[in-house]
Amino acid sequence: MIVSLVVFVTILVLSIPSAVIFIPLAAVTGDVRPLYAVVCFIVRAGYFVAGIRFRIEGREQVPTGKACIFMANHVSNLDAPALISRIPGRTSAFAKRSVFKMPLFGYCLRLAEYIPVDRGGNAASAQQKVAEAKRLLDKGIHMTTFVEGTRSKDGRMLPFKKGPFYLAMESGAPCIPVSIYGTETLMAKGKFGIKPGTAHIIFHAPLYPANYASRDELSQALRAAIVSGLPEWMRA
Repeated sequence: MIVSLVVFVTILVLSIPSAVIFIPLAAVTGDVRPLYAVVCFIVRAGYFVAGIRFRIEGREQVPTGKACIFMANHVSNLDAPALISRIPGRTSAFAKRSVFKMPLFGYCLRLAEYIPVDRGGNAASAQQKVAEAKRLLDKGIHMTTFVEGTRSKDGRMLPFKKGPFYLAMESGAPCIPVSIYGTETLMAKGKFGIKPGTAHIIFHAPLYPANYASRDELSQALRAAIVSGLPEWMRA
């Protein structure tokens, strides 16, 4: 818990002056990029003081000048900030609607054009979210999603949700499979304590939806790519 406290204090100390400067700047200018960059820096600083090191592989395979859909497995609360802060360029993501109600943080998510989602939403709502994500891709903003829809309890891969693949087929955007492992031992599901250590983020070669006859074929190819970067025990 001491490590978690140190991380919290570090993020708080860095966030307060950054918020005072960069949130009004983004609100006035409509340009969220400086705010986005400083948030990514603060996240990386938090991991550094926690003693967490990430080994990043394959980032050079991400196409330049093209909005992509990053699709990753999910084993820890550490995954999302770690991945998003290391994606080249700016990304949006789907986030639980309840997070948008958090003071200040929720406002920042709206400035960054993150997309709120409801657990158990109906088909019409899902189609609306896909349309919103496609609009952002058309603007040149990446999308990031954890395709299992929730964190794995034991690190083993769960079935994939269908929504990301509807988005992929409708937008035609390159899909970047991402394998994440190691974070499950540094902050397990349901735990708040953080342990120092090493985790891995592996970016795989892009998959192009136009090369697949159906969403299911794309899903199977993406699953195979993610699994290829995971340790043997996580491949079940």
